Amino acid sequence: MELILKDGSKLNVGCGISGYEAAKAISEGLARAALGVKINGRVQGLSEPIAEGGNFEVLTFADREGRDIYRHTCSHILAQAVKRIYPTVKLAIGPAIENGFYYDFDFKTQITKEDFKKIEAEMKKIIKANLPVERKVMKRAEALKVMKGYSEDYKVQLIEELPKDAEITFYTQGDFTDLCAGPHLPSTGRVKCFKLTSLTGAYWKGNENNKMLSRIYGTAFDKKSDLEDYLRMLEEAKLRDHNKLGRELGFFMTDENVGQGLPLLMPKGAKLFQIMSRFVEDTEAERGYLLTKTPYMAKSDLYKISGHWDHYKDGMFVLGEEGKDKEVFALRPMTCPFQYTIYNNGLKSYRDLPLRYGETSTLFRNEASGEMHGLIRVRQFTISEGHLICMPSQLEQEFRGCLDLAIYMLKCLGLDKDVSYRFSRWDPADKEKYIDNPKEWEYAEGEMKRILDHIGLDYKEGIGEAAFYGPKLDIQIKNVHGKEDTMITLQIDMFLAERFDMSYIDENGEKARPYIIHRTSLGCYERTMALLIEKYAGALPVWLSPTQVRVLSLTDRTAADAEQIARRLNKNGIRAESDTRSEKLGYKIREAQLEKTPYVLIIGDKEKESGVVSVRSRKDGDIGVMSLDEFEATVRKDVDEKILW
Repeated sequence: MELILKDGSKLNVGCGISGYEAAKAISEGLARAALGVKINGRVQGLSEPIAEGGNFEVLTFADREGRDIYRHTCSHILAQAVKRIYPTVKLAIGPAIENGFYYDFDFKTQITKEDFKKIEAEMKKIIKANLPVERKVMKRAEALKVMKGYSEDYKVQLIEELPKDAEITFYTQGDFTDLCAGPHLPSTGRVKCFKLTSLTGAYWKGNENNKMLSRIYGTAFDKKSDLEDYLRMLEEAKLRDHNKLGRELGFFMTDENVGQGLPLLMPKGAKLFQIMSRFVEDTEAERGYLLTKTPYMAKSDLYKISGHWDHYKDGMFVLGEEGKDKEVFALRPMTCPFQYTIYNNGLKSYRDLPLRYGETSTLFRNEASGEMHGLIRVRQFTISEGHLICMPSQLEQEFRGCLDLAIYMLKCLGLDKDVSYRFSRWDPADKEKYIDNPKEWEYAEGEMKRILDHIGLDYKEGIGEAAFYGPKLDIQIKNVHGKEDTMITLQIDMFLAERFDMSYIDENGEKARPYIIHRTSLGCYERTMALLIEKYAGALPVWLSPTQVRVLSLTDRTAADAEQIARRLNKNGIRAESDTRSEKLGYKIREAQLEKTPYVLIIGDKEKESGVVSVRSRKDGDIGVMSLDEFEATVRKDVDEKILW
């Protein structure tokens, strides 16, 4: 049997040789580092026999698939340890994830993080025992019998959902057997170091109508130093977490009487929101966008035309019941059907195109309660939504313009190096989720791919991630905990113009259908706010800071002067506030620093007499005295050039 290695060389091995033996045939060192193998793109464990020749790769901890095998085995070690300590616990699922693993449990008596110490001690015993991990394949009926015998109700449910002719794999290590697709390490002793990191609640299968389970998160590495580095990073992430820091700094709050996923923006948060929305609207106006303002709700008739009623109704807040109420309304999840209605008000010529509509749009989506997280995922949010209606010949140029605008916004925020790009495509097998027109989908996706490749953008593809009406380019970003979300999206739509009977008169005097680009330039303001708080640990760049300057009076004699300076700065467009309390200067400076204020001005008797101010910068510390005119010029430079510090 011939195996083709990554460098193109070939290795002849005997049929049925294990992955470990094949790795050893390449080199002893590689075999020691091996965690699994990949044959013709399929990942399998080291102990499994190789059934066919072809492209062969040995997976180590440096490979994502290798890390997944390592951490997946660690999740089974966790489950085995928990089962030993709490025999009545029910097991759910326990996959590897990007930075570690988790396992969901149904405990009779709730545990806390204080219990991690004894669970970790038991896990270390299992690792030290170096238990062989054995794979076994069963038919569905036999698998059901095994799991019913263990009284593992969640596993039984998973098996019952599989096809009747499915072959199901189990992995056994010592006294523990688990339903699992695998693959796994050859033995528990291969795990070098691990740490349990957090305990949260998680609904079974992510459905809020199901039981809430206990999810234990952990991580595992092959080197202690890497584990320690990661744990330090986690501690830093906790300090930067917008859900904690944003509340402490007074950007936002939540209240159970208001509701989950409905954050209240406090003065600082509202000011940051205003800064961003004005920046977006002014920038879009410079690029030829026309501002619209549309209703927060509409009759179901509008959403039936757009397709939202058929494909997105479960994600909408519906007001009234069909068949019972004369008119049924719904809060808008998107602005597109409203702006299309505006487009249809009056005949359009090819000379009118492209038309670029933009709106600061407040939207409503009925997200599951388990998905809510601070400002990242909410039920009411605002986006910089826009729709460009253009001729087919204008599509690429307009798409490029949308991407250029998005990248410009990201650069101004300092987030351009933190994002990745995903070409989100439809899944033809999912008939419920998408408008079912394969020919149009093929054309739309082909056009987007051509444009992306022509631009030379580095992107990955995501099957099943498209909007129900068209493919999209998603600009993805991770929060401090490594969770990835979409920040900005650019979509090509070749369906809704027909649904709304949108048209224009072309050069030949004939009616033609326009193409539509759905896009955001900054994305969701709430999510962007969260990302900015996390990136800058609350110390926002000057141009974004809700308060740019705090003016401190050194004595009661200069209190009125401090207030006057603050008024002058505000009048000249610099956001300032005064602090004239009879507190020690050091205390007032420290308070301004804790609130991440970019500039602090100090006015004492000497400064008053000389007509200057003493300036402290968050970035450079004490930078001496200067005239108020000089200081204003310094701040304006920071703002006008969007300097990031």
